[in-house]
Amino acid sequence: MATDSGLWDLLLRGESHGTLHHWDGDGFAHQPWHEVVVQAHGMAATLREAGVRPGTRVATVLTNSAHTVRGLLAVWLAGGAVASFPLSARGQSPEEYGNQLTVLSERLDPTVLLVDESLKRLVPAGLAARLPMLTWTSLYGGGRIDPSPPGDEDTVFIQYSSGSTSLPKGCELSVRAVGTHLHMLRELSDGQPGQETIASWLPLSHDMGVFGTMLHAWAFDHDFVLSSPERFGMAPRTWFRDMSEFGATMTAGTNTALHLATRAQGRTALPKPLRLKAFVMGAERVDWDTLNAAVETFRPSGLVPEAFMPAYGMAEATLAISSTPLGERPSARHFDGAALLDNRIVEVSEDTPGATRLVSNGPPLPGVRVQQARTGRVSELLISTPSLASRYHGDPRRTAERFRDGALHTGDLGFVHDGEVFVVGRADDLISVGGRNVHTGDIESAVEGLGTVRKGCSALVEMTGSPVSRLVMLLEPARRSDDFHAIANRAATVALGKSGIALSECVFVERGHLPRTPSGKIQRFRCRSLLGQDDSPLKTIARIRLD
Repeated sequence: MATDSGLWDLLLRGESHGTLHHWDGDGFAHQPWHEVVVQAHGMAATLREAGVRPGTRVATVLTNSAHTVRGLLAVWLAGGAVASFPLSARGQSPEEYGNQLTVLSERLDPTVLLVDESLKRLVPAGLAARLPMLTWTSLYGGGRIDPSPPGDEDTVFIQYSSGSTSLPKGCELSVRAVGTHLHMLRELSDGQPGQETIASWLPLSHDMGVFGTMLHAWAFDHDFVLSSPERFGMAPRTWFRDMSEFGATMTAGTNTALHLATRAQGRTALPKPLRLKAFVMGAERVDWDTLNAAVETFRPSGLVPEAFMPAYGMAEATLAISSTPLGERPSARHFDGAALLDNRIVEVSEDTPGATRLVSNGPPLPGVRVQQARTGRVSELLISTPSLASRYHGDPRRTAERFRDGALHTGDLGFVHDGEVFVVGRADDLISVGGRNVHTGDIESAVEGLGTVRKGCSALVEMTGSPVSRLVMLLEPARRSDDFHAIANRAATVALGKSGIALSECVFVERGHLPRTPSGKIQRFRCRSLLGQDDSPLKTIARIRLD
């Protein structure tokens, strides 16, 4: 059963000491990894009866439960490839999500659909009539089969993107790619079996959650503390409290999530000192002020800045591409903002007018190569890695566009400076106004810095139309009592001063209603779509015209 990548040897070891600690709604339950494997064998027999065997695909919605963790291995033991469909995004209607499940299932042609009992209601009747649907809890049984997991070059996981800039696309990952990447994460974190605890609330439907935390812990026999996005959303302070209680040495998350957890903590003391040595930050642009605020808040509990590891990654690379090395303090550099918009890289001092501060994502991981499409210029990043996906499932056109010339054409704009990777933004988030390039993230960050807009809760979008396009900024205000006209005017002033563009309108929406992926990234394409609908479900507080 062993393969060159060693994936199955890692997950099915005969002796293990690590434990899965999983939140069950009332508290944490505990189960050693070797017992997880035993139950997965029984679930695999039920899946085999349902038609899952080598060469088949299983559509799943991976939620953060112990049933899902066991069921994931069960699919592999039965021989199937797991296709991880996105969770319902914030602001997405049940009808919209149901249609997404239908479209993805038609392209995937799976043998069965696996979901939580609570999600069955979101599966359209037409899809349920055509595709056998099972729940994770229905798989338990006393049967036994001879395991036949996918081979080293076979597809083992199809990671559907969270859809932050487009409709979800499925990255096909081989056993070799996944196994290789887990070893890369082990080297990155210098994890020691029996001495590490990884804590996470990240959705297991997302690459950072499933590979960066859960499978990472399982493969190398670490303890794993599994919370949920819902619990974090209701009480952000639970993230650091869990890490304190369980003595976590590693975690991962986004910049926005760290900001929320820091703000929620306030002056409340953690129950025990933190033991964190590796705090990987990715999935979105890392803000220097967020790092400093977190250190200031949690320093009394033992958090040190060297624990933070800003990183760059993509589902197409399984996960990580570059990272700040373990034990090194994160760094930021300042670049001429106007030059960046002109695709030039000009490092300047911090006090230079128009300076833009970028946090370094560290050097490429060993064996990974990061290049610029145009050497010495801000341009599309090209990636070569031993853990690269083979293709987008069922999408030959997009595969041909992105996987070519021996590299992944990422769609991310950035550069490599002194051996470190700096990401400026997505090509999708670059707009051209009057012949000027504008990175939407720069303006959003500056507006949020005013203090009257919730951190990570703004989106600048271009609404095309006749005779000219309009620039609209969506905002979640920090306080309902504030003067929205004043905020809009200040946002317009910042946008004009930062990039020389004129906002047409500011749209203020209720707290928590900007559309986001399950990992917290704003879905810009859905913002545009919802603004263009006459009966938009966006809960708008006010619309302030500026032109």
